[in-house]
Amino acid sequence: MNFDLSSPQGLKVFDKFISTRTFVNGFVPTADDVSVFGRFNRAPGAEYPHANRYFNTVSAFTNTERAAFPATVAEPADKKAKVDAAGAAAPASGAAPAPEGAEEGKISKSQQKKDAKKAKKEKGDDEFKTDTVEFSTATSAQYEVNTKLSPLDTLKDIFTLAVTSAFPDAKASGIEEIRILRRGNEFQVNTALDIFKNRNAIKNAPASPKDAAAQIVAHIPKSNILVNRGITPQGFIMVEFDPKNYVHNILTSQIKCGVRPPYVSRKETVVVDFSSPNIAKQMHVGHLRSTIIGDTMCRVLEFLGHDVIRTNHVGDWGTQFGMLLCHLQDSYPDFAQNPTKDIGDLTRFYKAAKKRFDEEEGFKERAQRRVVELQSGEPVARSMWQMLCDISRIEFSQIYSRLDIKLEERGESFYNPYIPDVIKILEDKQLVQESKGATCVFVDPKLPPLMVRKSDGGYGYDSTDIAAIHYRIFTQKATLIIVITDVGQAEHFHLINETARMAGWLTDTRVYHIGFGLVQDSGGQKFKTRSGDTVPLSALLDEAITRMKATLTQRITEQRSPLTLEEVDHAATVIGHASVKYFDLRQNPSSNYIFAYDKMLDDRGDTAVYLLYSRARIHSILRKAERECGVDMKSLIAQADTVLELKHETEIALGLELVQLSDVVQAAIRDLQPNVICKYLYDVAGAYSKWNNVCKVLNSPEMNSRLLLTHATMQTMDKCLNLLGIQPLDKI
Repeated sequence: MNFDLSSPQGLKVFDKFISTRTFVNGFVPTADDVSVFGRFNRAPGAEYPHANRYFNTVSAFTNTERAAFPATVAEPADKKAKVDAAGAAAPASGAAPAPEGAEEGKISKSQQKKDAKKAKKEKGDDEFKTDTVEFSTATSAQYEVNTKLSPLDTLKDIFTLAVTSAFPDAKASGIEEIRILRRGNEFQVNTALDIFKNRNAIKNAPASPKDAAAQIVAHIPKSNILVNRGITPQGFIMVEFDPKNYVHNILTSQIKCGVRPPYVSRKETVVVDFSSPNIAKQMHVGHLRSTIIGDTMCRVLEFLGHDVIRTNHVGDWGTQFGMLLCHLQDSYPDFAQNPTKDIGDLTRFYKAAKKRFDEEEGFKERAQRRVVELQSGEPVARSMWQMLCDISRIEFSQIYSRLDIKLEERGESFYNPYIPDVIKILEDKQLVQESKGATCVFVDPKLPPLMVRKSDGGYGYDSTDIAAIHYRIFTQKATLIIVITDVGQAEHFHLINETARMAGWLTDTRVYHIGFGLVQDSGGQKFKTRSGDTVPLSALLDEAITRMKATLTQRITEQRSPLTLEEVDHAATVIGHASVKYFDLRQNPSSNYIFAYDKMLDDRGDTAVYLLYSRARIHSILRKAERECGVDMKSLIAQADTVLELKHETEIALGLELVQLSDVVQAAIRDLQPNVICKYLYDVAGAYSKWNNVCKVLNSPEMNSRLLLTHATMQTMDKCLNLLGIQPLDKI
């Protein structure tokens, strides 16, 4: 992996190359990663999301851990042959003759593309033609189903038993994990290739990957969980969950008992630091991503049963408050005695103070002195500062109420009393050095230091954040800390986390930083107003609601909606908020995205509008079943074990999709990517639509069974919407 990571072009190439790597818990580092990591001058920016995620992941390891990374993993045995140095490739089988007029021996570029596409399809078809090998021919063991395990964990458990039975020394040879990929309704188990690669360390070594696969399949314990779909020539084992037994049992349990979280072996205390607006400033579009990504991560963690501390690290301390207090005293001399006076738009007030700070030297000196007085506890300064904070909190709470966000404020000022003791701990561990009068921790010679105390004896962001992580670990007893900010702060939090690691604080705590990309306009620039100001978050939400209200009113006028005009305001508000949330959450957090009302409010495609329409349609089927067909859904649900049947291929596909929820939820936390929930929700809606288009529900011979599957689909969609912080509507 010889990449030039000092140039934009090199970073662009590396970003594309590394996009296929799995990060966080699924990340398997090698010695190559140490070399690559060492060539970064600093954290990549938001324009290189995959490279940035790679940088953050590798930086989470200590230098000692990096030194222990294994050598480079060997290339797969079935790796495609490379094209020769001249770039010549063998002609595709069955290639069409050159068109008339073409030079002899040459094929047009369009024909080359067609031939390559045809060859790829033929190769793909051959690659997955399978030979059936019977399960359990070499074992009489019966698999005891562990109802606590998710489907994917159950699959891994079964194949772990089979591999251990077929090759008892497999783990000792270095095979630690059962590798599984989902391919539509089937699952592809790749472990036979790992066995063959390590054959020199395994007794009774297989002659080929396919031979290894056959031995594994023969040792699969007996159960009614899997359907055997055979072994490919390359040694991939293809299986499917049994729809008549395993899938049926999971669905009937969900139908009768509701959607339950997957089993977690360890209940954790998790601090999620998100939103974090600044006092005396409006929340703007820049706060959108942190707020809703953080809320979804909290909802998923809470669903899994963890103790979650939702932390709002507001910017309520620092040098800007000196100028704000001075400007407040000048503009409203009696404000301290009469705090009920309306000081107007806080953002406009902040800009006026900043203008004076930049242009008036006397005002600047007063502001700097006032900061010292505030931080030393001068009563009048503290009182006026508290009033400013209270005014901002009212505005923040209005946004949080609209978005259904719950947070516990722990602003910068909260940690101020803890800073001296934390610096003393770092000094006692001999981790600090003096640099130009400042007290610093040098984490990496290629990076700027962490400045825990400024040269004038004051404290800045570095001081506050190192005190915050110490408080979260030792006072709040967090075993997992997730901080969500823009990707531009990745380097800062790398320094914070690495300092905590050097101090020995992370023995029982894992720390992660989710760095999100920019919200952009159609030109790829930061999303701003025409005047160049940041867009207030409230204005952004209002515009989505206004547009949705116009659409719904038109649908009512055209008699295409069951809503009444009195219900429009509520529906438009729900859909408008949902559209803004979902359009953001469906993106990879580290990627930039273009904010476009027309796309997010479209009722077709991967949007909240489409999903809410789909959910409302499902609800209407269940409502009609009770009102028009006389179905007692409660009684039907109680009989789900004997009534539910999965027969049609689209019915089976929908059932298989529904049982994946627990694995999707776990993946969202494992990879710190809530967008996987959005993709799953969209897939479920699509699978239901495809099934319902060919399988009539109401007044069909299979109505009762299909109503139960419809009910299970709505349960799953409602849970996903809840995890995304979106309220469902029964009619639109």
